[in-house]
Amino acid sequence: MEHETEQQVSAAATDVALPSFTVPHAGNVIDVRPAPPPPRLAPRPEPLVPDLTAPVAPGFAYVIGTIEPRFPSLGVEKEFAQATGRAVTNGLTDHATLKRVLSERQNRYLVRELCWVLTVKGLETYLLRPRDPVDFDLLVEALRPQPQATDLDVVIGRRGPLALPEVCNGLLVPLLAFEQIYSFDVDSFVKAIPRPDAVSEEEFVPVVEEVLGRIMQITDNGGATDQHRALNYLATRYPAIYATTAEAYRRARRV
Repeated sequence: MEHETEQQVSAAATDVALPSFTVPHAGNVIDVRPAPPPPRLAPRPEPLVPDLTAPVAPGFAYVIGTIEPRFPSLGVEKEFAQATGRAVTNGLTDHATLKRVLSERQNRYLVRELCWVLTVKGLETYLLRPRDPVDFDLLVEALRPQPQATDLDVVIGRRGPLALPEVCNGLLVPLLAFEQIYSFDVDSFVKAIPRPDAVSEEEFVPVVEEVLGRIMQITDNGGATDQHRALNYLATRYPAIYATTAEAYRRARRV
């Protein structure tokens, strides 16, 4: 009897010692502790719009193309429409109206808000911004009241990274921080080149147009490589190449 009592006490002690979350007969222990919280995800960074007055990575460019202003958003386009309504534009074409409105001092903020795209052979190649904010005037001066297919703009500056899509309505082209802009048309350019005395005007003009056209038609001539920069410089700033070529053609005809 005394032995049975000891066994009952021992069993009772064993039952008391067992934790409440065990299943005695199954032999498995169920962990009822709360699950650990999921790992925290780092907040996604907000997309940054590049500072168009900040310096860009170095990389010189000497480009021959055409400058085109564009509206980056519907809001800017509406602001321009309001400014046009306040300006005197009777009888002006759309291009002449654009130049008139942007030339007025009270509308200069629109010049800074517009996208200024440089196209090369019709392809969007660079998004322009001045290295010096004062040079926004050069962009306005590049606008023609009556643009022609032969209009050209030479842009010299430093090539930067790709513009983010938010900058110009999804346009993904490199930024170009320009330092100088020269605007002209092919006819006036040809007339300004000194002609050799031995070459007639009828012989000289086609040579100039052909040489300039061939340089501009070079594949991927974005004015960013040493070769393209050199060719574009010679085409626009070194008239001797046209005289030398014209004289070479003249000698070849005599042979």
